[in-house]
Amino acid sequence: MNLNRRAILVGGGLAMTAPRIALADDSDGASLALRSWYRLVFELIRHTATFSPPVASRALGYLGVIAWEALAEDSPGARSVAGQLNGLPALPAATTATMPALRLHAALSAATQSLFSNTGPSGLRALRAMDARLGERLGADREDAQVRGRAIAAHVLDWAATDGGQTIENMGFPTSWQTGSAPESWVPTSLIRQQQAPLLPGWGRNRPLAMPDAAACPLPPPPPYSEEPGSAFHAEALEVYDTARLLTDEQKQIARFWSDDPMLSPTPPGHWMAIVLQIAERDDLPAIRLAEVLARCGIAVADAFIACWASKYDFDLLRPVTYIRRVIDPDWQPLLITPPFPEYPSGHSTMSGAAATVLTTLFGPGFGFDDATHVDDGMPLRRFADFNEAAREAALSRLYGGIHFRSAIDRGLEQGACVAAHATALRMTT
Repeated sequence: MNLNRRAILVGGGLAMTAPRIALADDSDGASLALRSWYRLVFELIRHTATFSPPVASRALGYLGVIAWEALAEDSPGARSVAGQLNGLPALPAATTATMPALRLHAALSAATQSLFSNTGPSGLRALRAMDARLGERLGADREDAQVRGRAIAAHVLDWAATDGGQTIENMGFPTSWQTGSAPESWVPTSLIRQQQAPLLPGWGRNRPLAMPDAAACPLPPPPPYSEEPGSAFHAEALEVYDTARLLTDEQKQIARFWSDDPMLSPTPPGHWMAIVLQIAERDDLPAIRLAEVLARCGIAVADAFIACWASKYDFDLLRPVTYIRRVIDPDWQPLLITPPFPEYPSGHSTMSGAAATVLTTLFGPGFGFDDATHVDDGMPLRRFADFNEAAREAALSRLYGGIHFRSAIDRGLEQGACVAAHATALRMTT
C-alpha cells in the first residue's frame, strides 16, 4: 500500500473505506500494523523538533524491541531479547493467549504515543487517527490483546527511561558550553545562538542496547592536526576543498539524497529503516521476519549513535569549514550546512555501516534494492547492488557535502560494522 507522506500525517495513514481484516488472517494484520505505524513514525520524526538523528535512532531502537517482543511471545521459534539487551528484565508472563496483530497494534500505539508525546498538534491528531482506524481494520475489540500490548510497551519503555536519553532539554543543546582551546578543537560553525554549543554532548554516556558500553568499538585517532602543506591532516582538508570545487551533478545529487536533515526528512536512521520497509513491501516479508529486521537494525542504529557520539566528544575535532577557511581559502563554502557538533567520526558513516552490516547478515551479500525514500520530496530513487554499496555512498556523501574529512568517513564505516556485530549476535530465533 503506497501512500504519500501528507496522507500519512494528515489522515493517519489508512483509507477510511479499507475493509476490515479477518482475525483469522492475523499475519497480514501484523504486517499491516508494522508498516502503518513505522510509516507514521517517519513523519513524526520530520515534524517533532527534538528529533535530531541521535534522538530518532533511540526511538527506532526501542520501537523495534517493542514490536519484536509483541510478536515473539507466541511465534514458533522466536526468542525474547529480554536478558540479552543491557538491563532489560524478563517481561511479565502472559496470563492468556491473545491475537498477535491486535497485541502488536496496541503495543506500537502505546509506544509511539509515549515516544512522540511532545510532537505538534498535527502529529497528535495523526496518532489518534492511526490508533482508531487501524484498530477498526484489525477488529480491535479484544480487550485482552489491548491490555497485553500496552503492558509490553510499558515494560520496555520503563527500561528505556533509565538509559540517559529520556529527556531532551533545549532541543539537545547545552545552555552553556566551553569550547576547547587546542587548535584542532571543535568551534561553532553556525550563527544560530542555540548552536554555539554542540548537540547532545552527553549522548555517548547513554546506556547502549546491545553493546556492552559506548567504548566497545573504539577508534584510532584522526591524523595529527597540522597546518603544514603535505601533512596528512592538510591533505585530507585539501581533498575536501578540491572535491567541493569540482563536484559533478551526480555527486551533488548524492550529497543531497543522503543529507537527511532534521525537520526535513526522517533523519539518517529513519532513512535506513524506510529502506527496510520498502524491501518488506517489495518482497512481502512475513510479519515476524520484518519485526526481526526492524529490531536488529533499530538496535544497531541506536547503538551506533551512542558509540559515534562518545568518539566525537573524545576527539573533539573541528569541521572542514573551520580548517579550510583558516588555512586554505577564507571564502570557501561547502555544499551542505555543517552540523553543529564535532567532526570525527562521521555519524552518517557509523550509522550506515551498522545498518548495512546488519542487513547484509540478514539478507545476504549481493541483495539489490531500490531506495525511493525521497521520491515524495522530488528526488529520484536510487538503485543499489547491495547494502554495502549504499552505505559507502551515504558515507561519501559527507565528503561531497564538504562536512567530513576522509578519516571520519572510513573509520566511521568500520565503527558501524563493529557496533552491528552486537546486534547480529542476539539470539532471536531457535
